[in-house]
Amino acid sequence: MEWHSQLESAPMDLDQKQEIHIPPKPREALEDRKLLDQPSRHERLQSDSWRVLRITSEFVAGFDHLADVYPAVSIFGSARTKLSNDFYGAAVKTAELLGRAGFAIITGGGPGIMEAANKGARKAGAMSIGCNIELPFEQQINEFVDRAMTFRYFFVRKTMFIKYSEAFITFPGGFGTLDELMGALTLIQTKKITNFPVILFGSNYWGGLINWMRDRVLAENNITPEDVDSIHVVDDPERVTEIVCEWHDKALVVDGDED
Repeated sequence: MEWHSQLESAPMDLDQKQEIHIPPKPREALEDRKLLDQPSRHERLQSDSWRVLRITSEFVAGFDHLADVYPAVSIFGSARTKLSNDFYGAAVKTAELLGRAGFAIITGGGPGIMEAANKGARKAGAMSIGCNIELPFEQQINEFVDRAMTFRYFFVRKTMFIKYSEAFITFPGGFGTLDELMGALTLIQTKKITNFPVILFGSNYWGGLINWMRDRVLAENNITPEDVDSIHVVDDPERVTEIVCEWHDKALVVDGDED
């Protein structure tokens, strides 16, 4: 399970953080709200085509900012998880183990599980990355992020999570966490991404969802058994690391054969 990382293991100096930050704005000024709200005909003619250039520039900035990140995993979970919560400690441990195995850790950059994962990366000396999102309420980038970026658009941010990760590790969370989870599962089901394990941490939390998928969604033939069986449900940080490393090693073999 040991292999040589191509990623710098030493964390960046805090005084040399690379951060692209867009100050928080009032709800009515948020760019994705402007994009998704129904505009007047005048607004549509005047602004929507120009907004495409802004979206393009955000993609370019994200790609440039993360181009050297490899290998990496994305860790998701609730921003509301407190330090005293068992899942907070589990997220720290999981990220630390993955960091020591050579992976950079990518999170949403905020508090809760995101903070815990970035803290674990810092403890391991791994690259700790935070992809923050502009919200009506300000979400500060946590203190354990070494490389930070704040996005205007959710869909640009989600692309970065997918593009630069080799696995999705999902701790208990709410709508945002579920959105990231279902997005990843859809991409896997439609063969848009390969060699991409999805890991749910916390069988008590996620067990009901998996049972519902089997009892309702699968029973109605809306998904296949493989769609459900491909999801890993675990309760142990060490097991998470084993799964991710196994998939990484397997992907290296496949890539080598293709070359």
